[in-house]
Amino acid sequence: MAEKQNNETIQNEELNEATQQNEASQNEETLQDAQDAVSDDIEAMLKDAQSEAAKHKDLALRLQADMENLRRRTRLDLEEAHKFALKKFVDALIPAMDSMEMGMEAASKEEATKENIREGVEMTFKQMLDVLGEFSVERLDPKGEKFNPQEHEAMTMIPSPEHESQTVVDVIQKGYKLNERLVRPARVIVAQ
Repeated sequence: MAEKQNNETIQNEELNEATQQNEASQNEETLQDAQDAVSDDIEAMLKDAQSEAAKHKDLALRLQADMENLRRRTRLDLEEAHKFALKKFVDALIPAMDSMEMGMEAASKEEATKENIREGVEMTFKQMLDVLGEFSVERLDPKGEKFNPQEHEAMTMIPSPEHESQTVVDVIQKGYKLNERLVRPARVIVAQ
């Protein structure tokens, strides 16, 4: 009886040992499967990250190229604008130059009269003043006005009983302003 119990105990122990080995083997397989799954996930995530990084790098390169193109186009536009900034002014001035040339040709003819020449010169002068006005150039002719050192340059002062002190008696050379900024002061004679 005791021998039978010993045999059963031995068989149970062997069965337990076999079961434990089987469980250990299954656990190792499960662990290996989990490690493989984690490894696959990491590889997939790495590929996604590399793909995303490649997209960002491509985008950065395109943006850099676009910025370089924009910078080059802006530089060329700026150079063009500087080069032809006076084109409108030149276009407006050319008719006045044509009138002056025609006037000179007319003045050289024998039948030209003093009145005709003067009329032509006055018309050309008015044309040039119109061109200057079109481009915000203001002519300063301060005769009879109060002397303004910001816009006038006194060439001399004279006693003048007909004028108040510091009044512009005469203008030797007209002044000019461009967009309210003084380009050349009017040269004037001022009453003491």
